[in-house]
Amino acid sequence: MGLSVIAEDLGLTIDGHVILAGANLEVPAGSIVTIMGISGSGKTSLLRCLAGLVRPTSGRVLVGDLELTGMTEDQLNRRRGRMGMVFQYSALFDSLNVFDNIAFGLKYNSKLTPAEIQDRVAELLEAVGLEGTEDRLPAQLSGGMRKRVSLARALAPRPEVVFYDEPTSGLDPIVTSLMNELIRTVRQREGVTSVVVTHDVESAMAISDQLALLGDGRILASGTPAQMRESDDPALKQFLSGSPTGPIHVTA
Repeated sequence: MGLSVIAEDLGLTIDGHVILAGANLEVPAGSIVTIMGISGSGKTSLLRCLAGLVRPTSGRVLVGDLELTGMTEDQLNRRRGRMGMVFQYSALFDSLNVFDNIAFGLKYNSKLTPAEIQDRVAELLEAVGLEGTEDRLPAQLSGGMRKRVSLARALAPRPEVVFYDEPTSGLDPIVTSLMNELIRTVRQREGVTSVVVTHDVESAMAISDQLALLGDGRILASGTPAQMRESDDPALKQFLSGSPTGPIHVTA
């Protein structure tokens, strides 16, 4: 079973610019919760705070029984195996082939034997539909394939929470549907908690148990996909309709 993820009154200020201003979010264990918002709303910053990659200015983050905001960097590093991250641009090592990208963390942060690592990588490649690509370099892969390798790498240490930053960004509709299905399948097979950031409304509605709309540095609305569709909240209605006019201020 996955771990719950809770953000309490998160604030984040960088170079005098307020990015988060009291954001509160609760992700139940084993659920898929998607954070939506316009570009520049702070979605990725919130995700990185939840994953322990960025330390918030105020508030706290709890992942299961761990309070990340009170940990030193060394303490965080010892617990990162419980959390996986799928980055927007995959963040694969260009000089390593698919096998070595997926196996990287297992080689240096696990007690698995080489044979066990090989079996785990093969299992993951089958799970993401990329059997036979072990020897390819990232440059030889399509954008969708790189995203799936990134997902396999995130799952390698058997995390209890997976964070996804714009997992369908830049993908065509068919590969987008494939990634959405993989996110649901990973939750079902691995039992992980999934926290997704996206501005893709269709994908968010398709995969999520709960949705949260981020704006002005805080969560403006939250609920199930059905509740969000039926809501009369003006900010949510503006975001879902894509209207340029409304309470959400578009700066670019």
